[in-house]
Amino acid sequence: MQNYEKLLEEAYKKVRQVSASGERFVIPKVEGHFEGKKTIITNFYQIASYLRRKPEHFQKFLLKELAASGQKEGDRLVLNMKVPSSKINQKIEEYVNEFVLCKECKKPDTEQIKDGRVNFINCLACGAKHPTR
Repeated sequence: MQNYEKLLEEAYKKVRQVSASGERFVIPKVEGHFEGKKTIITNFYQIASYLRRKPEHFQKFLLKELAASGQKEGDRLVLNMKVPSSKINQKIEEYVNEFVLCKECKKPDTEQIKDGRVNFINCLACGAKHPTR
């Protein structure tokens, strides 16, 4: 019986903890630094993969919303201007609300699909389908 309790305790340690707010989906914060007049986002691909979206789509949104030019260099995104991390995090939240979260059930279990010339978000949790821009 003692072995079972020890195994159970180990299993509880390995289970992903729910945040204090009760949400299982927490938007990752941007990590990066400035190099001269450029902003380097070092965890760009990690954020895109966590959101389960194509890095190209995510990059296009960020560059357009921040009114900045930039390019991918390896696993990071280089913006050709100084942008504070608070503004980048705000734009990531807007991206999540527009392209990741389901409009009906507010869950992040969605996928982007293209039907003809229109892009849709298809919710894998509730089955809802919503057009996006």
